[in-house]
Amino acid sequence: MIRAAAQKTAQRIVQPRAAKIDATGEFPGDLVEALGKQGYLSLLLPESYGGTDGDMTSFCIVVEEIAKVCGSSSLLILSQGLGSLPILLGGNPSQKDVYFTAISENNRLTAFALREPEGELEPSSIKTIAEKQGRDYLINGRKGFITHGSLANFYSVFAVTRPEHGAEGISAFVVEEGTPGLLFGEKKEKIGMRGSVTTDVVFEDCRIPQENRLGGEGQGWKIAMDTINMSRPVIGAQAVGIAQGSLDFAVRYANERMQFGKPISSFQAIQFMISDMATRVEAARALVYKAASQIDGKLRDTEKLSAISKYFASEIAMKVTTDAVQILGGYGYMKEYPVERMMRDAKVTQIYEEANQIERWVVAQELLKG
Repeated sequence: MIRAAAQKTAQRIVQPRAAKIDATGEFPGDLVEALGKQGYLSLLLPESYGGTDGDMTSFCIVVEEIAKVCGSSSLLILSQGLGSLPILLGGNPSQKDVYFTAISENNRLTAFALREPEGELEPSSIKTIAEKQGRDYLINGRKGFITHGSLANFYSVFAVTRPEHGAEGISAFVVEEGTPGLLFGEKKEKIGMRGSVTTDVVFEDCRIPQENRLGGEGQGWKIAMDTINMSRPVIGAQAVGIAQGSLDFAVRYANERMQFGKPISSFQAIQFMISDMATRVEAARALVYKAASQIDGKLRDTEKLSAISKYFASEIAMKVTTDAVQILGGYGYMKEYPVERMMRDAKVTQIYEEANQIERWVVAQELLKG
């Protein structure tokens, strides 16, 4: 039922806009309300706060179906979930009531602000400081490559509160739009996901009340890592959706494109390419939903499969979309057809959250530790 509803939304609402969203590079603000009405902006939120009480499997399904037609629009939903997860994991009932109600009733956008312009995702790379002053915190620092930067209504932010304590010295906060000292860098111009806004988020003596802290002091790094672990399969689902969309188009094109008096789909070389593409997509999909089901089942030690699903699916997305361009030949390289957009959108799935080299390292560490 969830997949059928998402497919209908993708085809009726998103697909007609996909090419224009990419061409103009403008954020499709009207889609926020449309996707919000479908419950896709509050998919992971508890029903008691106006959400749909969805799990990671249903979240992956929705993101995959939207990604089949538009990577940027699927990223809108993905980033919304990513920004909401720290509040879901670390927020108290009062915080959830305020922020989740704003999402479910008013389609407010969230952002996940962990990564900094320099450094990978490790405790020592977090340089943003949150200094306790009475019952407030004063935040100074800069976060880099933040999806929904300058657009979000509130930001899940991670900053150092006790520098001498390493990972246990990092805390999580919610910073609301309009807070004095909350500033933004210029919008990044990207080769793909062009309808998604990415900026740096800057904090200059940004004062927030301690009531905006998520969990206790020092719990921020755990909240951040739990969030990333849960979100990896969703990025994998996005990659699967992009790959499936390009495969579907390549199959249709191969059946219609005539060469030497017959469709190119009759040539064994094309048939083998399509067969390999389909096999890779199905393998990636199986990994993604197995990882999501493990997380939904609250099983222990889900990090390995979570990382595998993200990096394998994103590698497959890049391979399959490139092959789709190849099947279309010269037309595949033209903006008249969607596969070149899908190839550009696929690339970032190998990079964001954690680059695939880091995902491989995570897998190795999980295997070697015991």
